[in-house]
Amino acid sequence: MKKTVFIIASCFIVFVAYSQPADTTTNRSPVKTLTYTQYNALINGDDIYGMSLAAELNHYPDPEKVIKFKKQLDLSPIQVGRLNAINKELHRKKLEMGWIIIRNERTLDSIFKYHRLDNGSLIFYANRYGLYQGELRNAILQACLTTWGLLTPQQISRFEALQKASPRPSPKERE
Repeated sequence: MKKTVFIIASCFIVFVAYSQPADTTTNRSPVKTLTYTQYNALINGDDIYGMSLAAELNHYPDPEKVIKFKKQLDLSPIQVGRLNAINKELHRKKLEMGWIIIRNERTLDSIFKYHRLDNGSLIFYANRYGLYQGELRNAILQACLTTWGLLTPQQISRFEALQKASPRPSPKERE
């Protein structure tokens, strides 16, 4: 009896060890023209393209990063409330534009896949893609500008010092 239970338990353990959920081995994007990482970033509102760099490199902080240091920066309740509103609106805009960009990618894929191309359609959808990316970048940079206006020069300097001191996530952690 003990041998039978041991054999069944061993088989069960081996079966569990060798079976994996499907999504851990095949991280494929539902949109074949986007990588899995790009697709997830678009639906989650993540900026993997560094669209805020023009602002951040010139001392206009990203509101999402500033709010993480609210205690160290000694932000007032008014500043925190406004930053939360900026973050909420920016995240909403990132999600909205992410889904629009995904839809446009699917359309571009479809017109090529089904040979429904002509110069006019291709120009329209390709330019539209750029328009959406520009709208998203504008929203991000506007949020940085507004954040800069909320903070004192001392808070901006302190924020930049805190950013340099905090460890940067590795590429694996960003995915």
